[in-house]
Amino acid sequence: MTLPHTLFFDMDGVIIDTEKDGHRVAFNSAFKEFGFNVSWDVEEYGKLLNISGGKERMKHYLATKGFGTEIDPKKADDLIINLHRRKTELFIELIEGGSLPLRPGIQRLMKEANDDNVPICICTTAAQKAADAVANASLPDISFSHILAGDIVKKKKPAPDIYLLALEKTGKDPTKCVVIEDSRNGMLAGHRAGINVLVTTSIYTSGENFDKATLVTSCLGDSDGERGSLISGSVEGYGGVLTLPMLGALIS
Repeated sequence: MTLPHTLFFDMDGVIIDTEKDGHRVAFNSAFKEFGFNVSWDVEEYGKLLNISGGKERMKHYLATKGFGTEIDPKKADDLIINLHRRKTELFIELIEGGSLPLRPGIQRLMKEANDDNVPICICTTAAQKAADAVANASLPDISFSHILAGDIVKKKKPAPDIYLLALEKTGKDPTKCVVIEDSRNGMLAGHRAGINVLVTTSIYTSGENFDKATLVTSCLGDSDGERGSLISGSVEGYGGVLTLPMLGALIS
């Protein structure tokens, strides 16, 4: 039986459907606390997700639409840093409060990997504190090889930097590993690092082009819960639940 040598998980939209009900809500709460008349609705935030990184999204929005009041350009960078720090604290409160459930199949597949000694890494552009909160509060029984997050690399997805770093730290052959992503930017990052990419689409990404993915499905699926459906690609024995051996069949 062939198994992947390592599983590399994105976080937002993959492990937890954090974007719409987590990060977006936390951003809006932070804006309100800082006195800015800014509120990103579901559609607006979906457009902003084309930009990787929370600080980068706020910088883009400030430059293109503003925060409803004049901001001294000399103070803009510090403002963004402070806003993002508070947003992260609010997001962590949501995670630790247990209001954001895991996506179907995440805990099951990670447990399979732990049981078969297949390393698991989280590779995300989200803040390190947020990634640690998800790992510790939502997946306390899962062992992770590495949690790589935030500004640990110079260029964010779709650049391959975070996955190249993960490969360096694990010492694994990229062709024998699998990246699990939910967005085109994430797919491109994994593909450019030479890793096989499985996409589990989310509410914001279902209409994106996943032409570089080996397999695209709606979710990983659970036999006793929500099952996934294949969108593109094929895997033998699939019945709505992707198992570790099925992912092993994806490696080249």
